[in-house]
Amino acid sequence: MDPRAKSGKADELLFLPLGGAGEIGMNMNLFGYRGRWLMVDCGVTFADEQVPGVDVLMPDPGWIVDRADQLDGLVLTHAHEDHIGAVPYLWERLRCKMWATPFTAAVLKRKLQDAGLEDEARIHVLKPGARFKVGSHWDIEMVTLTHSIPEPNALLIRTPAGTVFHTGDWKLDPTPLVGQAVDEAQLTRIGDDGVLACVGDSTNVFRAGVAGSEKEVRDSLIELVKRYEQRVVIACFASNVARLETVAAVAKATKRHAALVGRSLWRIYEAAKETGYLRDIAPFLSEQQAAELPRHKVLMAATGSQGEPRAALARIAAGTHPSVSLEQGDTVIFSSRIIPGNERAINRLHDSLAMLGAEVVTEKDHFVHVSGHPARDELAQMYQWIRPRILVPVHGEARHMMEHEKLGQSLQIPNTIVATNGQMVRLAPGRPEIVDEVPYGRLVLDGTQLVALDGAVIKERKRMLYNGSAVATVVLDRKGKLVADPRLALHGLAEEGDERELEDALIEAIEGALAKLSGQQRGDDGAVEEAAYRAIRRTLLNTKGKKPTTAVHVVRV
Repeated sequence: MDPRAKSGKADELLFLPLGGAGEIGMNMNLFGYRGRWLMVDCGVTFADEQVPGVDVLMPDPGWIVDRADQLDGLVLTHAHEDHIGAVPYLWERLRCKMWATPFTAAVLKRKLQDAGLEDEARIHVLKPGARFKVGSHWDIEMVTLTHSIPEPNALLIRTPAGTVFHTGDWKLDPTPLVGQAVDEAQLTRIGDDGVLACVGDSTNVFRAGVAGSEKEVRDSLIELVKRYEQRVVIACFASNVARLETVAAVAKATKRHAALVGRSLWRIYEAAKETGYLRDIAPFLSEQQAAELPRHKVLMAATGSQGEPRAALARIAAGTHPSVSLEQGDTVIFSSRIIPGNERAINRLHDSLAMLGAEVVTEKDHFVHVSGHPARDELAQMYQWIRPRILVPVHGEARHMMEHEKLGQSLQIPNTIVATNGQMVRLAPGRPEIVDEVPYGRLVLDGTQLVALDGAVIKERKRMLYNGSAVATVVLDRKGKLVADPRLALHGLAEEGDERELEDALIEAIEGALAKLSGQQRGDDGAVEEAAYRAIRRTLLNTKGKKPTTAVHVVRV
């Protein structure tokens, strides 16, 4: 392993993913040169039931925080949560300069305001296509591509050691509806100038052909919504501004009024209007205004297409939304893909909606969605344009990145290398190779605090979730004699009506264990606590097959 890699002071160009390599979401990438570092993106993902009480997960930036004086800045490729969502939570640790194009900056500013950081965490706002300097080593050009959000940017990162093309999220949409189509001539010129390495999106590498056009989705949704005679809800990603424009167009074509349901949709809508998008459509109705209209006159866009428990659609399905309800004959169209890991939550949501009598339509039933990520033909086309000497797949699970590497090899890209989070890649000089591994991890937003995913708080909560908890209070006099039966608080260990029997068994076990202690031991709180603890654990393992979270309180009177 090259000892220079740890210091980063040699003339090496380094790439280090701390998130988003080996997973979809939580993107956080670092580029290093001569002891200086550039961060690209800082995103989150959303927790599932395996992390109880937690909504948001993000990369742990500890490695670069320890080197914060070497961090030149953070460049944000676009406004999706898995690329900017961690900034409000991590900026106070990083405290670095930030760069973004107007729409991304508008979305992020709202998040920073919510976090009380709008006066400290300043964003350098760049025009799309801008070329700018970060620190003394990073000459960066924003290259506008197409995606499912305005202003998706690849980054052309020029350094003395070579040029890196970091794709961000992208696709080739000939009719994007919001924003401009990809500039083929520009990408060809970039390839002519020479690209050392491409760090590229792997999400749809298993999908043949092309992702598809937003215009085709619009035409299909118009035809679909015309079939229905009652309330129609389109569930979509809040950040898909083109899809919001499509909802407005579908409503107009089907003689309905378009409404937005969900706070995040309104935030994106406001950011879009602020930066020049969605100005040529009729204003959206609020959910309260839509609720007052006849059911056949309404087309709603709602958040929650991934089964998020706090999103608008989940509350509608549960019957707890304050303004919107569904009934027999209504329709919910899921105009989105299922993100891997969300299948169970989405299936539960589908079932809940069906129980209300609503028809559920997904991409399996009708053409209602196109992905924002490149399929195989688009990846091949991009590499024909930019002709990189090295391909580094990211933004995918391990299987996606390995398949992306195989695709690159089949396209005659001279060097390919797969690196997962924490693995440092030397891009230049010489052949690319992994030269170091650094600590990396996950942080979770637990209420108002950030804690480690593998730390004591989450581990203990998981144990309580899966095994229950038992707390015993043992009251002794000064000589160590029990003053009363031990008091027990049991959670998740016995069905209603069976608690007394289990409590009796535990009391008997505790009293038996204390009876075996010597007089000196009975005067020692630590010895009493340990004996009672072991008795509780042994009894619950024998009777319930469980090892619950257990605590013993010793009280002397």
